[in-house]
Amino acid sequence: MSADVETSEGVDESEKNPGDLEKENHTRMVDLSELLKEGTREAHDRAENTQFVKDFLKGNIKKELFKLATTALYFTYSALEEEMERNKDHPAFAPLYFPMELHRKEALTKDMGYFFGENWEEQVRCSKAAQKYVERIRYIGQNEPELLVAHAYTRYMGDLSGGQVLKKVAQRALKLPSTGEGTQFYLFENVDNAQQFKQLYRARMNALDLNMKTKERIVEEANKAFEYNMEIFNELDQARSMLATETLKDGFPVHDGKGDIRKCPFYAAEQDKGALEASSCPFRTAMAVLRKPSLQFILATGVALAAGFLAWYYM
Repeated sequence: MSADVETSEGVDESEKNPGDLEKENHTRMVDLSELLKEGTREAHDRAENTQFVKDFLKGNIKKELFKLATTALYFTYSALEEEMERNKDHPAFAPLYFPMELHRKEALTKDMGYFFGENWEEQVRCSKAAQKYVERIRYIGQNEPELLVAHAYTRYMGDLSGGQVLKKVAQRALKLPSTGEGTQFYLFENVDNAQQFKQLYRARMNALDLNMKTKERIVEEANKAFEYNMEIFNELDQARSMLATETLKDGFPVHDGKGDIRKCPFYAAEQDKGALEASSCPFRTAMAVLRKPSLQFILATGVALAAGFLAWYYM
């Protein structure tokens, strides 16, 4: 994530008098964009250093998980954009309403059709942790719309910052078409220059007529957004722990289900202990666990949010 500080174009900092510098620094400290950047720095750092973010950047993602990750994004953005539509005339949000430039639901609908086929809506559902976040978005939109900016800013600015990087990683790792099928989510057709648009968005956000207490509540809500995301990672960690318990025994790696089973370390260890009759290579157990829809959605949601956090890294 870039730490560069934007300064007035064409003005050398050394040429400003102390009074002007003090006034500018004070303005920056009360700007909502600066408050959000500083106020969520710790949560942001924790998120971007998760193993999932590192793995995604390396292209360690399977197609089935990416498909389900797209599902999690679909539910999240559907809720967010419905609440944005509801509050498009609210003074605390109206200047940030850019449906043509930012909204992702239509793009995600295309991706869902690509991955799941014509009847995709009958095949998908939202995980428990993702549903909790969706419910929070809906509550904010219907009861405290002045806080909606926290969720919009967190999502869309990250998408604009790292979207192209993530798109290339996904296309390379999953061998997706270079023409964009399956990665429409990352394509902002109506944004010609992402950096300039982000500057416009921040300027609009800073111009909102909000008192300091409301700005602090927005920062608090942005941190809650990170916490909801981290809850999904905790859910994912629990799933991984369960999978590890099911698929490993005494610390031995599982047999991959191919080749001579006598070469499997698990098989050899059980044979030495005389316990082979009551045991079996846990590879099949691992596959059975991975086929469980509930676990698939937990894993998918974690990957989806990792993508969002990784996008933040490139802001």
